[in-house]
Amino acid sequence: MKTRPVFSLLISMSVPMMLSMLIQSLYNIVDSIYVSRLGTDALTAVSLAYPLQNAIVSVGVGIGVGISSAISICLGRGDQEGADRSATIGVALTVFHCILFILLGIFVTKPFLSLFTDSPKVLSDACDYTYIVLCVSFGSLLQIAFEKIFQGIGQMKITMYLLSVGCIINIILDPILIFGLLGFPALGVAGAAIATVIGQIGAFLLYIVVYLRKPYAVRIHPKYLKFDKKIIRQIYSVGIPSSIMMLLPSVLISILNSILATFSEVYVAVLGVYFKLQTFIYMPTNGIVQGMRPIIGYNYGAGEEKRVRTTIRYSLVCAAALMLTGTLLSLLIPGPIFSLFDADEALMSAGITALRIICLGFLVSTIGVIYSGTFEALGNGRNSLIISLLRQFVITIPLSFILSRFFGAVGVWASFPVGELCASIVAFFLLQHYEGGKMSPFSRQR
Repeated sequence: MKTRPVFSLLISMSVPMMLSMLIQSLYNIVDSIYVSRLGTDALTAVSLAYPLQNAIVSVGVGIGVGISSAISICLGRGDQEGADRSATIGVALTVFHCILFILLGIFVTKPFLSLFTDSPKVLSDACDYTYIVLCVSFGSLLQIAFEKIFQGIGQMKITMYLLSVGCIINIILDPILIFGLLGFPALGVAGAAIATVIGQIGAFLLYIVVYLRKPYAVRIHPKYLKFDKKIIRQIYSVGIPSSIMMLLPSVLISILNSILATFSEVYVAVLGVYFKLQTFIYMPTNGIVQGMRPIIGYNYGAGEEKRVRTTIRYSLVCAAALMLTGTLLSLLIPGPIFSLFDADEALMSAGITALRIICLGFLVSTIGVIYSGTFEALGNGRNSLIISLLRQFVITIPLSFILSRFFGAVGVWASFPVGELCASIVAFFLLQHYEGGKMSPFSRQR
């Protein structure tokens, strides 16, 4: 972390995460492709379930990032016991969150989904899917916690392999359980949910097996499970803003669904498909963010400011290349992309327009995404949250309300690139003035 050339270190840390993110993105898209074969109503049902499903991932990843940041900074300072205690307390907090999501699934699912559809069939399918993924979310939450612990100590290849295994299990089980292959009953949308939770539980169990096989840089043990206000505050000070940041798409989708539904439910399906597609673009970039976080956290803790700046600089270049690729694909072949989802004429037409407009914000979002991850690595969740609020809430939602009154659904799509531009401008100035500009990649300090 402290001596290896930064670019090769970043690539070795990021590429495994980029590959695993790509596989996870593929699983998300394949999931929707299979569900789309059941009809537009089924695809709409899964789209409506996305906000609550994303809430699980948001809380898991957010708290996981807090755990990973605490571990990296402690290891950079040479505080081994602090790193061990951070990992152990982080797992205990995750178990508590598992209980909360069971209650959320039981009491919130139907009232929440009823807000967005009048169709009994769509509501029934959406509830079937959501009850399963929320009430059996322990696999996802604990898998993510261990994933972030391993990332915090630089074990990126392990997380790549195990995340990939979970996704592959899901991809294999999807058609079997949805359509009733190999003697299994056809479960429809519920089959997709069951395949999802089985894949997540499988990956979590494999993390346990791998952890128990040999010692790693941190140890999870009951003797470290003591109430430590400082560590809990450190985890949540990064974890809560990070969770809110990841929950924003859920809130955003819920609000935008209410706007788009006034025009046509086709636009609701388009938005759901887009958010599946955009993970295929943003998740590799998030792989870079996950690769750079432990490098930045460790070197920040060790006082190596120059290496922090160099890491951010290389991360920006790599992320920009990925975003440019996503922009070109969205502009040049939106039709073939939407045809994967068995889109009818209405869905195809609306989807092509949406993708070509929204993709204009991909490249400019590079600074916002990388700088947000940088602040998480530095232990500053507040600035990370500010950037994310601007990207997906403060600008996009009010602008969608205003522009949709004049341009319909097109106004909603146009609000996305505007929000990304504003967030990146603010992110640039936040890091430029953070600790006197010492962490800015454009700083001339030595």
